Amino acid sequence: MVLCVIIACALYLPRLGAAALWEPDEGRYAEIAREMLVSGDYITPRDDWVRYFEKPPLVYWTTAASIRILGRNETAVRLPIALASIAQIAMVEVLAESMFGLSAGIWAALCLALSPIFFGFSRFLTLDPVLSMFVTAALACIYAATRKETLRDGRKWLYMAALFAGLGTLTKGPVALVLCGGIGLIYLLAGKRGRELGQVPWLGCALIVAALNLPWFAAVSWRNPGFLRFFFIHEHIQRYAESTEHAWGPYFFFVVTAAGMWPWICFVPIAMVGSLRRPSGSGDDPDYQRHRNALLFALIWFAVVFVFFSIPRSKLGSYILPAIPAAAIVAGYGISRLPRIDPRAVSRLLSGIAAVDILVLAAALAAAPMIRDLRRVAALRSDLIVGVSAMALGAIIAFALWRIAAGTIATVGAIALSMVVVLATMVKARQDSAPLNSYRMLAAQIAGELRPGCVIASYRHHVQALPFYTGKREALVGYRGELAPWSWSADAAPSFIVSDRALQERWNSGACTILVINRRDFARVAAMLAPAPRRIGAEGKKLAVTNQPPAGQIVTK
Repeated sequence: MVLCVIIACALYLPRLGAAALWEPDEGRYAEIAREMLVSGDYITPRDDWVRYFEKPPLVYWTTAASIRILGRNETAVRLPIALASIAQIAMVEVLAESMFGLSAGIWAALCLALSPIFFGFSRFLTLDPVLSMFVTAALACIYAATRKETLRDGRKWLYMAALFAGLGTLTKGPVALVLCGGIGLIYLLAGKRGRELGQVPWLGCALIVAALNLPWFAAVSWRNPGFLRFFFIHEHIQRYAESTEHAWGPYFFFVVTAAGMWPWICFVPIAMVGSLRRPSGSGDDPDYQRHRNALLFALIWFAVVFVFFSIPRSKLGSYILPAIPAAAIVAGYGISRLPRIDPRAVSRLLSGIAAVDILVLAAALAAAPMIRDLRRVAALRSDLIVGVSAMALGAIIAFALWRIAAGTIATVGAIALSMVVVLATMVKARQDSAPLNSYRMLAAQIAGELRPGCVIASYRHHVQALPFYTGKREALVGYRGELAPWSWSADAAPSFIVSDRALQERWNSGACTILVINRRDFARVAAMLAPAPRRIGAEGKKLAVTNQPPAGQIVTK
């Protein structure tokens, strides 16, 4: 496990803060944490100084602590996420080893660490990697409890599971309890152990979850009447059942999982072939029964998460993260079984992976000149081609090594090395893509123009990272967005300029104003402002203008 952690740190920590904060999630969560530090209020989360109750505060707290230690920068806000992901890799190694043996544990950790979706979100400030870590920890404890002769003998593991599920609840709400409880229940029922549910220390587990969550929920409810209804009814029940934001069909997570875990997902069928069906002559082989139960647990784990998040129309790729460790465990077990599989079947599998990679490379070469974003940022085109080429080359080499009987380590090692190159190109692509949806440079240009009493305003949009980078509140002109539910309170008023007329009155009065505008709106907005806007910066699709003359210039009337 120690070696896995060292390798994961070498992969996951370098250049963590190189890329600018990506809109909107990273800017939002970084700013909420910064405002906690500035205000000293760790109970009521605020975004742009407007109360923001969509999520519980655990990630905000850890991000605020990281900012206090490392300063206000991208490394600080992403470090807790990267560390949570590294911790998951270690957990998966230990859990897979307990399920299937040392070899499977090592391969499972490698499959997880080198999965593009897992790596990508480990360097992105959002809540799902931390939720995934706590779900993984809780399920590992539940599995350890089920390994005992009775659940009564595994009570300490169930208490630990409640601890991690409670922390998951403090990260993203009741979904952690639903997932962990649902997976554990279905596994027990599938194993015909439902009668043991009475041995679960329900009261003790509930008290642990309550002790972790009630203090904050009680404090925030006391300070903010209406919080409980908004949080539980609007943000969880209604959003799950009714929201069409980020609407996708039921196919969405099939695509996300296959692409995000490529090529490791291809080894999952090898783990399943023959493993869930008792072979002749196995008798009461304890290893066979243990492997069968472990595989069943991992498959139920994956299926519950997959189905749960596939039901609502509203979907984001990060939602599937709690299922990825389960898929990595099964894939790792599949790789450990390669020496026992018909070599011709493995050859067909590897040739299929290589064929798909070659087709993807051909498609990328053909489509890249036509993709709008790749035309706007030329470096992204080379990032895409280098990454896909490396993946295809690794698969071809792996196929060749297997055909000459080089062994599992050399074969899978070739794929692993190619995926390291893929991950490196992902890091570079993240930096190169800044003009598409990041505004660090624009914020620096604005900061250079700030004067005492100056107001930063954004015209009919919200640049979430702007307050984080400038340290100043952002006044939203004619727009409220997701801040709307709590935007009408008196303390939120300075965060809004209610209309174009109000903006025009402020601008024309000469009060120092810096306005961020989408490029397509500039001509229309400039026509209603006097004095004429002076351009002070630009990045991507946004411009920054001001009504003030350059510093040192004398204005005569």
